[in-house]
Amino acid sequence: MNKEILVGRKTGMPALNFLNALKNNNIDIDNINSNFSVEFAALSGTFIGGTGDFVNLFEPNATALEKEGYGYVVESVGKLSGEVPYTAFYARKSYIEENADIIKKFTNAINKGINFTLEQEPLKVAEIIINQFPDTKTEDLSTMIDRYKEYDCWLENPYISEKIFTNLEDFLIDFNLIKEYVPYQKLVNNFYHD
Repeated sequence: MNKEILVGRKTGMPALNFLNALKNNNIDIDNINSNFSVEFAALSGTFIGGTGDFVNLFEPNATALEKEGYGYVVESVGKLSGEVPYTAFYARKSYIEENADIIKKFTNAINKGINFTLEQEPLKVAEIIINQFPDTKTEDLSTMIDRYKEYDCWLENPYISEKIFTNLEDFLIDFNLIKEYVPYQKLVNNFYHD
């Protein structure tokens, strides 16, 4: 087989999530020809240029590559890897302590956006956020949102549970990026409550 997969930087979250997806599906990582030499931002261009047989991409790059005839979206890496706090917002402890009201308002705004996205049709969401994707057509963005919904890519709220936090730590330990678990209560401060 010996197919080359462009994965991204070895310690970056896209690559780690990809490797975790392989592990979760009982695929021996040592039997995969993973190319970690290409920065994540350069993966599309490198793949289009002829390097690699498969490539690990985010949207809108995956759909753009598919539309241009360079490949096909095969599967959601996130779905195969499991829920993790992939996109998270960080603040210094002192800022949180001094600005709890701002953090709470920010968290509530994120939750409002999540709810809107989950409740609305993909095309309606795409029409509202299209300005954030100036090189993407509304219909393509709608397709991406539909895929994300199909793959259940979004959490239902901004609350980071201990389970998904531990899932992240599991693969950080598996790939030798941390030696032991960091206590959930020491690192996560959820301002969202059901």
